[in-house]
Amino acid sequence: MTAWDEVKNSGINNFPALVRERMQVPDAIFIRSDDGREFTYEDYWSLSGHIANALATQFVKAGDRVAVQVGKSVEALAIFLACARLGAIFLPLNPAYTTTEVEYFISDAEPSLIICEPSKFETLSKSANAVLTLDARGGGSLVELLQSQPDAFADAMTDWDDAIALLYTSGTTGKSKGALLTHGNLASNALTLIEAWGFSPDDVLIHALPIYHTHGLFTATNTVLLSGGSLLFRRKFEVDDVIALFPQATSLMGVPTFYTRLLGHSGLRRESAKHMRLFISGSAPLLAETHRAFEEKTGHAILERFGMTETNMNTSNPYRGERRAGTVGLPLPGIEVRVSDPASGAPLPAGQIGMIEVRGPNVFKSYWRNPTKTAEEFRPDGFFITGDLGSFDGQGYLTISGRGKDLVITGGFNVYPKEIEMEIDRFPEVLESAVIGVPHADLGEGVTAVVVLKAGHPAFDERGMISELQKRLAKFKVPKRIIAVPELPRNAMGKVQKGLLRATYAELLKSQRFPV
Repeated sequence: MTAWDEVKNSGINNFPALVRERMQVPDAIFIRSDDGREFTYEDYWSLSGHIANALATQFVKAGDRVAVQVGKSVEALAIFLACARLGAIFLPLNPAYTTTEVEYFISDAEPSLIICEPSKFETLSKSANAVLTLDARGGGSLVELLQSQPDAFADAMTDWDDAIALLYTSGTTGKSKGALLTHGNLASNALTLIEAWGFSPDDVLIHALPIYHTHGLFTATNTVLLSGGSLLFRRKFEVDDVIALFPQATSLMGVPTFYTRLLGHSGLRRESAKHMRLFISGSAPLLAETHRAFEEKTGHAILERFGMTETNMNTSNPYRGERRAGTVGLPLPGIEVRVSDPASGAPLPAGQIGMIEVRGPNVFKSYWRNPTKTAEEFRPDGFFITGDLGSFDGQGYLTISGRGKDLVITGGFNVYPKEIEMEIDRFPEVLESAVIGVPHADLGEGVTAVVVLKAGHPAFDERGMISELQKRLAKFKVPKRIIAVPELPRNAMGKVQKGLLRATYAELLKSQRFPV
């Protein structure tokens, strides 16, 4: 029986109730923030109660969406638990999103409340009935409001199958689709990871990830929250700072970018990392050479795993056992993973590349207001079609070989080419474009655009085009390079052969160490 089975049989019905039940030492430190503040478990629970009461004054009720586009802070993190206690649905948004991008999410999700940085209040007030502000220092109208509210809150009567979060993931049409995650999705995955990765009250995790993404918001936070450990909460990743924290910490969760930058620092040595027990990488492919170089320098083999917005974590290299460079490990306990023929759905044997499919309590409930898309992405037997291609080896380790939908993962962020192509095609000099991801030493993959120019237009201005795209798109979506070519390679059916483009420009960004 798994830990998740035990919880379901215990009578606990939702995520907040599980958090409260596992709060064995309320005065233990849960968060040490880089602004000098400390929060015990009881402090954090009380903060979520203050916020839940404050949200209730704005008429937020069970089932409502609460959109949050703010910088990283303890208060911002606690909004999620407050929403869960209200029965509301938490909608995190990247602070880098432009006004145009945010307007789409607001129109699609129809949140009853938006919480944003003070600088965005005037703009977002035009799109919502209620707007509160929260700045990176823990100030704003939300904080002013919660100070007048009690910390005691009567939690909503929700169940494991009720929605707890709405996370948007890019789509091939260029429009994002929202994945509804449930209380059970998050609880089951956190409990599974605690056991799989050996987390306990003795753990201290360096938390330098963003909290608008499932990696930092759920995987890192909930694994520690439900294990009784503590977080060293950093607003951003800085190499000097993270290495200085190693003697106080036991673990780090990061994206490949973290590890390439750590490898470039003279302070990364076996001696400096001797107090650490675990380094975990995800959200983007970790190069096998990065894995080997890190182990040679520190004595630690990075544990790579595979997850998605829609599923949380699916597979992991073992905590105790061989961690194979270039693979994402074995299916996690209680989660089924198979590789199938993309056309027929028939399971494929080890060694054959096919579509990766997942089934388990971690898999999301549905796409927001999109039953057609939901039905398309699930097999009749309940397996979710991930869109990633991969294969198992003879020992059950999964290797991801590509993405069936040309997704680019850059610095841990998902970018679908179609959205970028639509923006590039708006330039009057562009006839057509193709966006690909190519190897990038720091980001895993770098967004790269290949364009065909219309006849008779002035000379191609790559930097000018990139500068203009920076006004329209979040920074991580903007191409690192834009290459002009006479024509795009196509197959006999007229489809652009992006595989050939990736091969052609495979060396373009490999030596580029930091984002431009």
